[in-house]
Amino acid sequence: MTALRVTDYGFFGPESPTWKVWTHPTALIGFQRSVSLEHFDPFLAAAVADMSGIYSDPRGRLDRTLAYFLTVATADSRTAIRVSEHLMKVHARATGTEPITGRRYSANNPESQLWIHVTGWHSVLKCYEMYGPGKLTAEEERRYWAECAVAASLQTCDAADVPASREQVHEYFERVRPSLCVSERAYEGMHYLLRTPKSRGLTLWAGSRILAPATVATLPRWMRTVGGFDQPSAIDRAVVPMTKLLVRIGGIPAVADRVLAEYAPMTGEVLRQHRTTAAPVREETVTPSEAKARYSATGTRRERSGAAV
Repeated sequence: MTALRVTDYGFFGPESPTWKVWTHPTALIGFQRSVSLEHFDPFLAAAVADMSGIYSDPRGRLDRTLAYFLTVATADSRTAIRVSEHLMKVHARATGTEPITGRRYSANNPESQLWIHVTGWHSVLKCYEMYGPGKLTAEEERRYWAECAVAASLQTCDAADVPASREQVHEYFERVRPSLCVSERAYEGMHYLLRTPKSRGLTLWAGSRILAPATVATLPRWMRTVGGFDQPSAIDRAVVPMTKLLVRIGGIPAVADRVLAEYAPMTGEVLRQHRTTAAPVREETVTPSEAKARYSATGTRRERSGAAV
């Protein structure tokens, strides 16, 4: 992997709540939460099942996804633009027919991308609050959701559709809830991600089961019931102090490096570089539109021809 930050501080920068939340150990729990919840969207569930990446290479598939989110959050704008364009090309191949409705699906569909994005950013914040330092300040939370909209503009969803507050997130969930469902394939995918079978390796088998009770404890009751992975309230209560202790231990850089090297090596490398990379050439943040003009595939060609700075 090339250096994480060369050109600039990317879209958010050192004082951003995005850096604070997405680089915290609780992001690993939030990630398990979000990739499980993706399956409530029937079109995403069909895409995941048809692509079969989580079944043929679960560690690699999940590692690449988390590394993408962390790269967009912490890398320079050139790196973030290039990984986002690569992801859109990968998603462009994920098309097919959703078996429940008989409608065509595309992984790049804006509504599905919005569901992925909102559940991802909400899940990581929820777990940060529940198992990490606690709630952000009111100003930090306002900035966090504004930064969430910035990151959304790197994919196909419209940044204007991204909730701008916790209240708007809840409104979004209520608005889309009637379109959510659990099919047989969605049920299989969610349970596979929460408790990966031992046949996929002891590392994932053990790691997923350590995280699963903490992940389920963060979910509203209706999701737990519909998804078929509810657990007693006594487990919800017991898991909080144990998870907080594990998170504190995981916050030690040497421990984090060792754990991620085993479970998610690409993500671990992004996090390590985030901690150790020197200041960029320009100690500034930029907007996605500025970054696309400089570094997108089209922008790169313009630069080489001398038509852009």
